[in-house]
Amino acid sequence: MPLPHMASSPEDPTLERYFKGHKAAITSVDFSPNGRQLATASWDTFLMLWNFRPQARAFRYVGHKDVVTSVQFSPVGNLLASASRDRTVRLWIPDKKGKSSEFKAHTAPVRGVDFSADGQYLATASEDKSIKIWNMYRQRFLYSLYRHTHWVRCAKFSPDGRLIVSCSEDKTVKIWDTASKQCVNNFTDSVGFANFVDFNPNGTCIASAGSDHTVKIWDIRVNKLLQHYQVHSGGVNCVSFHPSGNYLITASSDATLKILDLLEGRLIYTLQGHTGPVFTVSFSKGGEQFASGGADAQVLLWKTNFDEFNYKDVSKRNLKRLHFDSSPHLLDIYPRTPHSHEGKIDTVESTENIVRTVPEKGEEVCGYFLNPSLMTSECAPTATKKKTEDVSDLPTESQRSIPLAMTEALEHIMEQLSVLTQTVSILEQRLTLTEDKLKDCLENQHKLFSVIQQKS
Repeated sequence: MPLPHMASSPEDPTLERYFKGHKAAITSVDFSPNGRQLATASWDTFLMLWNFRPQARAFRYVGHKDVVTSVQFSPVGNLLASASRDRTVRLWIPDKKGKSSEFKAHTAPVRGVDFSADGQYLATASEDKSIKIWNMYRQRFLYSLYRHTHWVRCAKFSPDGRLIVSCSEDKTVKIWDTASKQCVNNFTDSVGFANFVDFNPNGTCIASAGSDHTVKIWDIRVNKLLQHYQVHSGGVNCVSFHPSGNYLITASSDATLKILDLLEGRLIYTLQGHTGPVFTVSFSKGGEQFASGGADAQVLLWKTNFDEFNYKDVSKRNLKRLHFDSSPHLLDIYPRTPHSHEGKIDTVESTENIVRTVPEKGEEVCGYFLNPSLMTSECAPTATKKKTEDVSDLPTESQRSIPLAMTEALEHIMEQLSVLTQTVSILEQRLTLTEDKLKDCLENQHKLFSVIQQKS
């Protein structure tokens, strides 16, 4: 039964369309730099490329052998990078052919990929507790960052490329200097861990999405917690800054998206369109749209509406404020009014605009690069042409929602399955070694019998 849709002013976010094609939960979404395409990753092991032009087709990219955890366009849009639980990173040409190359990036599942703003470097975060940096121009591995003591869930470059922020299940958020390759700052949570972190557009602050249902904004110049939001009733899985830096959108396992006004320090919108946990959300590069995806296997495309601005002007302004020794700018995100802390949820909820939207009848839509191959001992490329499927006629049957009460249990099960998978992998390796030794023993025994028969 559709949820009621409240009367909204033109300033409210609106659901533009939704895309069905994935067969399992959506883990990551990213807009192309020109805003004409959307890339999505899923538990179904596929990537999909959606084209916003009318009647254009979607393309499914086949190559990964396990859950695809992250996808991102390069800054010029001529390349897609994806990470997977199969321990590899793939580089794709985002066209109908979908050629790709693969390299084994880590010794455990890869959780995230992130291009530097100039497109020269790629950061990968993994459950092997490390972050690795790759040079895309020279096509080689550069260095690893080791300080986390548990799985690394996310790693992001600062806008100027001087820093990297990472978060881990060891309950820390770390800041790294890319020049010295050292950890230069450390934020620790006592309750939960951050599922996702990112820099704001001018590089002065970071936002973290907490498993403890919180969203935190830190000023990295003065190492101070600026804002703390307790507005979700489930773990926060992803955040995305509006390009102006004035707003933050959050995705949560409570099945909602929420938009925070960072200048006012308050919650302004709750968006209810998904029928299960929401795992990913991202603004377009210009901020006029955002996309979300989650356990219901649907990708929702929203029109922002609430903030019109000149993106190029904002970008120029932010570039002048990338250095951390500069004094705070008036447009930096210091709260003008008290922001939402635990215990004030009711007040916040009563003053926000709640936008409830359920997709109606939707349409299936979709639809240059240097040859990537990373030539080092750490990665053996196998440049291959992978199968791309036309999915313009994929079924549109309704997806089953996951009861919110089961979310934490399912997450725990997934973690246990991951441990079990790694254990099985180790056992398989040992079994192979045992089989090899047994084969050698049988061969030696056969030779020994032959010698005995010859002597007799």
